[in-house]
Order: sequence, then C-alpha cells, then structure tokens
Amino acid sequence: MASREETLTNAGQITGLTGTDEPTGSDVNIGQTERWVSAIGGGALALFGLTRGSLGGIALAILGGALVQRGVRGHCELYSAMGYSSAGETAPRNSENVSVQGGRGIKVEKSVTINRPAEELYSFWRNFENLPRFMDHLESVRVEGMGRSHWVAKAPAGTTVEWDAEIYNEKENELIAWRSLEGADVDNAGSVRFEAAPEGRGTTVRVSLKYDPPGGLIGSTFAKLFGEEPSQQIEEDLRRFKQVMEAGETPTTEGQPSGRSASA
Repeated sequence: MASREETLTNAGQITGLTGTDEPTGSDVNIGQTERWVSAIGGGALALFGLTRGSLGGIALAILGGALVQRGVRGHCELYSAMGYSSAGETAPRNSENVSVQGGRGIKVEKSVTINRPAEELYSFWRNFENLPRFMDHLESVRVEGMGRSHWVAKAPAGTTVEWDAEIYNEKENELIAWRSLEGADVDNAGSVRFEAAPEGRGTTVRVSLKYDPPGGLIGSTFAKLFGEEPSQQIEEDLRRFKQVMEAGETPTTEGQPSGRSASA
C-alpha cells in the first residue's frame, strides 16, 4: 500500500511540468512533449503494475515510478551519457531533404535477398499503394501524383497516425527515397535500394528508415513494450515482401507461438 501511495504522489507531481519548480540549466535534457509522455505513461504503467500483485507487477510499478520522476525532473541519465538531448523540440530542421531533425529520431536498416530482378521489385515498390500488402503496420497509402502520397499507419494501443510524403530522390530500378512533409503525426524519412546479389542470386533489397516517434526516444521504448518495435516490424515486412514477390502471396504467422497474422 505504501508503494501505491508513493506512486500516486509522484504522479501528482506531474503538475510541476508547467509550474515554477522547473529544473534549470543543463540539467534539463528532455523536451516538454516527451516529459508529459514519460510522466503520464509512467503513472499508468505504475498503477497497472500495482494491480498485478506479482513480482513482474512490482517491476513494472518501479519502472513506472522512475518514468514519472524522469518526466517531473526533465532529466535523463541515459541521455546525459549519450550526449543526447530532446529539449530543443522547436529547433528547425537542419536540411530541407531531411524530415527528422539532426540528432533526433531512430534509424532502422534491414535487408533481404529476393530471387527476382531489380526492375520488377522496383516497379512494385514504386507504386506505394502496394506497400500495405506486405507492411503490416500500414493501413493504407494513397498516391496523389507528382511524387506525393498520403499514408495511414497503425500505432500502439489501437490508434493510427497519418502523414503526407514526397519522393525526393529516385534512380530507376536502383533507388527510391521519400520523406514526410510538414504537419506529419510522425516525422520520418526512408529509402530503399535494389542491388544485384552476388552470383546472380536475385536482388538485395536494402531499406533504411529514420523516424521521430511522438515523445521522442521514450515513445519508442513504450512501443517496444507493446510489441511494435520498428526494427522487428521492418524485418517482418521484408520477409513478407520476399514472399509476395517470389510466391505471389503474403505469408501468415497465425498459429505460431510468437507470431502475428499478416494482413493481405
């Protein structure tokens, strides 16, 4: 009971995020949005852990309490060790070709070798409306012409996020690079390269994705807890892409111990 009361007390300190007890100087290395996500999410996680009545629940409650304190203080020891700060949320982008600010966001790189020619893979991917066939986290992509498109993606807890994107670099049968436009729910940029595999074994497809989730790095941490970790997503997407292009169908993981069904 004491730990529950302490957690509730910490959660109540969230009001300090906008009060006069604001930490000053270099001690603050977490942006305002991320602080709210950390504090509110930590409070919810702590309360959930306390209701479990198990050792795992206690661990979740401790983690939640730490996240509440992180949000209240506006300081993260890990960020300090990494030399990273998300406090400058309003800083302008450092390049017109990059949707994610320099020094921010998460980068994922994955590759797969597919036994199909590069021009076939390029043509299929270039029509972004094909992407939801193998990208499980995408609900829809609508091509609007002039290299622009509108994306709707699944987010944790049954929500969705949307953004407009444009192709800003392209080389036929070799490269497609895109970026989100201003006003996106999630700033992101990505590219896909199609390279001849050694010994004529088809084509190596290399995907690079960089995105800045709501709440910064802490937002990605919560996503991992709910099974939406981006690196795993891209790896599974590429596996499905390989299946679509080689066998003409999308595989399903239904019935496997840790799998999820893939939408066709």
